Amino acid sequence: MPKEHLEARRRQILDAARRCFLHNGFHATSMQDVLAEAELSAGAVYRYFKSKDDIIAATAAEALAEVASAFDVDDATAPPDLDNIVDLVLGGERPPLSGSQESAQLLVQVWSEALRSPSLSAKLKEVMAEARGVVGGLVARHQQRGLLAADVPAEHVADVLMALVDGFLVQRAVYGHADSVAFRNGMRALMSTPAHVPR
Repeated sequence: MPKEHLEARRRQILDAARRCFLHNGFHATSMQDVLAEAELSAGAVYRYFKSKDDIIAATAAEALAEVASAFDVDDATAPPDLDNIVDLVLGGERPPLSGSQESAQLLVQVWSEALRSPSLSAKLKEVMAEARGVVGGLVARHQQRGLLAADVPAEHVADVLMALVDGFLVQRAVYGHADSVAFRNGMRALMSTPAHVPR
């Protein structure tokens, strides 16, 4: 069977599973649900994935790969504004998870699944460590240019920025109305506040 056909069939299964996971969650989705959504026989699906856990792992790996790709910043270019850090995740030509409520919901499910899956937890930690390194590098470049106070370690600032983005994704997943423009404006206001405000 041609490789293109095999890849297309695997993509068909994963896309169907993603729709099911978004609708019912990882654990309320059965293999029968995936089979019905993909309009394939059990034999056709099990040729590519041995179990639902394998499909969950593949879906989670894709989501994490998309997030990791968002933090692939060219060192030769001018660093993006730190208050636009959300654009690394939700903006650009290929925004990871598309910035939609459904995609944010999938990422939150991945985080939850990592609590029970040691292998997924390890992969999540690896991806986030790489992302933290990139964001920390952006912070350091801003500090070197005098755009940000240098008396706080860059990795500490990076942790806060990433936590803010995580919070934004949770808001979008749960409430559905999180606005990236409003989020950027709020970050800009916070980051422009003087370090010592007179009482």
